[in-house]
Amino acid sequence: MRVLVLEDDPELGPAIVRGLREAGCAVDFAKDLADADFKLAVNAYDCLVADRMLPDGDALTLLAAQRAAGSTLPVLLLTALDAIADRVAGFEHGADDYLVKPFAFAELNARVRTLCRRGQPARLPELRVGDLNLDLPRRQVRRDGVELALTAKEFAVLEVLMLRAGEVVTRTELIERCWDEHSEPLSNVVDVLIGQLRRRLGPPELITTVRGAGYCIADPAPGL
Repeated sequence: MRVLVLEDDPELGPAIVRGLREAGCAVDFAKDLADADFKLAVNAYDCLVADRMLPDGDALTLLAAQRAAGSTLPVLLLTALDAIADRVAGFEHGADDYLVKPFAFAELNARVRTLCRRGQPARLPELRVGDLNLDLPRRQVRRDGVELALTAKEFAVLEVLMLRAGEVVTRTELIERCWDEHSEPLSNVVDVLIGQLRRRLGPPELITTVRGAGYCIADPAPGL
């Protein structure tokens, strides 16, 4: 999941970014409407978390412009404006959810994940490739019934591969889905993480490298 956080508070903004990254999201950060507008134009996101009052205006103007342009990106407004009229204005401009400051990060994380899923095609709560099972609601991975300890980033990459089981997923696709704007697609960050995943999953190997294309996960012995 890739999320854009729009927040000008010098302490809260980085804290939200750090928390979501630790929870396994790829997160980009914008401090004002102009920066957010640019990032929305050049990147694909699963959710936007936006403060209302920014140095260059109200986030509702950005939201209204996005909706007028046909964007269906899920948006969570995060603001200290807690009056009923403020909430109504947010929803009327196209917001999908509204969270008032101060808030508990666990609630923010849960709401962001719900919005990200809302913007994606419906999928099963459990993914399976051979004897490998990935439980999305519980964020657990088991192979041959044994639970495996994966980092948040390893889980995110494995989820993308398993959603596309049997297909080749390019390095660029993995970067776009699992890393943020500070990652370099030409670096070996993906190759290193795939190597870590292979070691964690153990034999027989499920993830294969398709030279010059990317990676594919599949049952090494289907039907056996």
